[in-house]
Amino acid sequence: MSKTQVRTDRPSGTKAVPQHGQAVGPVTPPRVSARRRRPGVIALSLALIAAGGAGVAVLLLQVGHRTEVVTVVRDVQVGQVVTEDDLGKASIALDPAVKAVRGNDLDSVVGKRAAVELKPGSLLAPTQVTKDSLVKAGEQLVPIGLKPEQVPATALVPGQKVQLVHVPAQGQAATGNDSDTRPETVNGRVVKASSAAPGTGVVVVDVATSAADGPTAASWVSAGTLRLVLAAADGR
Repeated sequence: MSKTQVRTDRPSGTKAVPQHGQAVGPVTPPRVSARRRRPGVIALSLALIAAGGAGVAVLLLQVGHRTEVVTVVRDVQVGQVVTEDDLGKASIALDPAVKAVRGNDLDSVVGKRAAVELKPGSLLAPTQVTKDSLVKAGEQLVPIGLKPEQVPATALVPGQKVQLVHVPAQGQAATGNDSDTRPETVNGRVVKASSAAPGTGVVVVDVATSAADGPTAASWVSAGTLRLVLAAADGR
């Protein structure tokens, strides 16, 4: 008996299907095209990194830079001579806009007078001291007590120009031609103004006047016939 011949030929163009267990050849992976590098983007990235590093460096330098300045360690009243014991030194990161006496200039302010009241813990500014006495030669200092209703709403500060006005005593009114008479006045300058006294609210103001007007102003204060008026900014 003859063996049946197995047909092995297949239509042209048809791929052979591998039989079970038949080895398959290696598979070629898909080709991936390389990404194009952009020189402009790389340059920009490097520039940003460099700028960030420079900014951090500047910030660290600013934080680390400290300046020695003069500080106030004790209360110093207006017009009082500043001594070395009233001052100290501190090393701080100082803003350029802040005007403070540098530590190596401490000796230059010792012996001067306080132009304003100096408080402990504050930095000393050059304008807070003066070589001139607040009560000049040929002047007298007149202390004036002001009741709460007589104290101006505008804060009284050293150097402010004022007028001391003589008013009729309580219970006495100007009559006749006297009512048209301009009240007598004395020009003065504020040297110091205290805080309101507890309970009474009275504020004591030290006013510098000419030596000729000092006794007159003092007599008005004693009689209770004096009022303090702020002068115009130009002094007129």
